[in-house]
Amino acid sequence: MIKNLYETHLQVKDLNTSIEFYNKLGLEVSLLIEERGIAFFYIGKERQLLGLWEVPKGSDVSKRHFAFGTDLDLLKDSIDWLRERGLEPITAFGKEPIEPIVHTWMPAAAIYFNDPDGNELEFISWLPSEPKNLGYAVYLSEWNDMIKSEKSQN
Repeated sequence: MIKNLYETHLQVKDLNTSIEFYNKLGLEVSLLIEERGIAFFYIGKERQLLGLWEVPKGSDVSKRHFAFGTDLDLLKDSIDWLRERGLEPITAFGKEPIEPIVHTWMPAAAIYFNDPDGNELEFISWLPSEPKNLGYAVYLSEWNDMIKSEKSQN
């Protein structure tokens, strides 16, 4: 029945600041309703939607997390890509943002960063190997060494 995640929505304190941030990520506004404080962005070929909803002045936002899928080659360069745009990757699962980390139970490699309202965002890419539920995240280089070592033992 379910084929994908069609849309997700975030609360933001300042719509214009958030539009500028998501433009830096390469997203373009597909619909802006200024009088209601709403902006929508298409994402990818399937045109999933990201909706931003400005909260009333003085209100707090309800922070969320979601991930943008990307290719592994692009993910490997994502730390520099973010910094070139004035955005800073963040520590995740106890790992400093020096290279992508791997969620071993999936397996998928990821980099984390925040938007201006503290929503935790992620770039993620599936890895072509079998999952290993190690109970902790490793750096991509450590994962690759682990996979190479296993292949050489077989």
